[in-house]
Amino acid sequence: MWKRIAIILLLILSFSLSNPGVAAAAGFKSYVDTADGYQFSYPNGWLQVKVANGPDVVFHDLIEISENVSVVISPVPEGKTLKELGAPTEVGYKLGKAALAPSDSGRTAELVDAREKDTEGKIYYILEYLVKLPNNQQRHNIASVAVSRGKLFTFNASIPEKRWAKVKRTMENVVDSFTVY
Repeated sequence: MWKRIAIILLLILSFSLSNPGVAAAAGFKSYVDTADGYQFSYPNGWLQVKVANGPDVVFHDLIEISENVSVVISPVPEGKTLKELGAPTEVGYKLGKAALAPSDSGRTAELVDAREKDTEGKIYYILEYLVKLPNNQQRHNIASVAVSRGKLFTFNASIPEKRWAKVKRTMENVVDSFTVY
């Protein structure tokens, strides 16, 4: 019997590794906001929390509550596209200073990576940061930024640096799942 279970598990694992989309889909739930026009996937076991005067939506891990994802919606000048706001690195630096490490916060945000991706004709910037908090703790943030209907959508995943290596692939999948319409 144990042999049969081991073979089944081995088959599932090999199938998951050969088709990561299927494996990713199995461990995620979907969040859709039709009023604001965005959606994303988040890990099973995460809960939505209400934040007054903050992001449009926030989810965090049930056990590691400091691991979270959020969506912030900001206005952009009428008719501006993401590319007109700047290249990925430019937008990344501006976002880092404005959102992750404002001058009075005591935090610093180092832009580690900035790239552009095109999903179904919509441009997204994927931005990765190392954020240092005033208490010397470090966090890893990865964000997807897009412009749609005169609004700048920022989807951000924030993870303690000590957990980043373990959850990196999951968070990359979550950030990659973010779409606006």
